Amino acid sequence: MHSVHRLELLAQILNSVHNMDMRTRANINLDNDAYSAATVFAAARGIALGAAISEMIRRAEQAPELPLSASPKLKKDRHGMLIVKAAGPVITSEMVREESEDDLD
Repeated sequence: MHSVHRLELLAQILNSVHNMDMRTRANINLDNDAYSAATVFAAARGIALGAAISEMIRRAEQAPELPLSASPKLKKDRHGMLIVKAAGPVITSEMVREESEDDLD
């Protein structure tokens, strides 16, 4: 399941139990990068980590999903995150070693 779909599912679950008078307490496991993003987001806004995660989920739920074809330079990694596609030829360590040896001759 893609991370966007997992986020949508989580947001739907949270919306089904969320109202202005109630908060749900949950212990969750986050990937290190997700935890770092959430703590930076919380610190930047001066809010608690739980509030930051709630806001991030709500924003993700409302954000339109852009097709990858909109930008041919982007692709999704195995976690569903957008990354820039490699451009140009791949330079291997062997190629660098060969060029370095040529400079020594």
